[in-house]
Amino acid sequence: MRPLIAALLATILTAQTALAECRDDAMVVFDGSGSMAGLGFRPVGPPRIDEARGAMARVLPEVEHLRRIGLVTYGPGDACDAINTHFGPIPASATPILDALALLQPQGLTPLAAAVDRAAEALVYRTRPATIVLVTDGNDTCAGRPCALAPRLVAAGADLTIHVLGYKVVGDYAPGTPFASGELPRGEVTARCMAEATGGRYILTETIDELTQALRETLGCYVFGRL
Repeated sequence: MRPLIAALLATILTAQTALAECRDDAMVVFDGSGSMAGLGFRPVGPPRIDEARGAMARVLPEVEHLRRIGLVTYGPGDACDAINTHFGPIPASATPILDALALLQPQGLTPLAAAVDRAAEALVYRTRPATIVLVTDGNDTCAGRPCALAPRLVAAGADLTIHVLGYKVVGDYAPGTPFASGELPRGEVTARCMAEATGGRYILTETIDELTQALRETLGCYVFGRL
């Protein structure tokens, strides 16, 4: 009987912890750079940004009641300061976020580190536990240093978690790579160090279903293995 009671108490504690984490405010940092107009690892089908928007449209109505969520986007425009803090964490965030993403036209550079820093400020991360979910198809192209930023955010923050979700990340062509092969080389996201430094998750995805699941796992709140 005692082992059963101990197991039950442990399960209740896990559930309470998950619920507490779910109450943390969150910011989505969404990549709107020019590369999001591309087609990904297999150059067929809709642009990456359309698929990423589709994954967000599946998940946000499911999770908007679990926590307040805000939105930062980057990329539209040709300057590295092209970062838009649409709004900080708000309740019932699905429609405002999806409306903002619908207007996002992929263009420009990738000020990834600066956008994450902006999201952290919107979360008042120094005094409140908070979560950032970064959705990107590549690396910072604005001389940002995500691996230097992460320790600074950890040191100053109350309890900040950064999840990094790469979608159809394309690597650079190595010398001798045939362009006629019909496939682009897979890549990695350097900003994975931000997830590792903050206890977040680093997930590379190649399909809408995979990205949808990654968003559920990072924006949602799992209790007993269910959302």
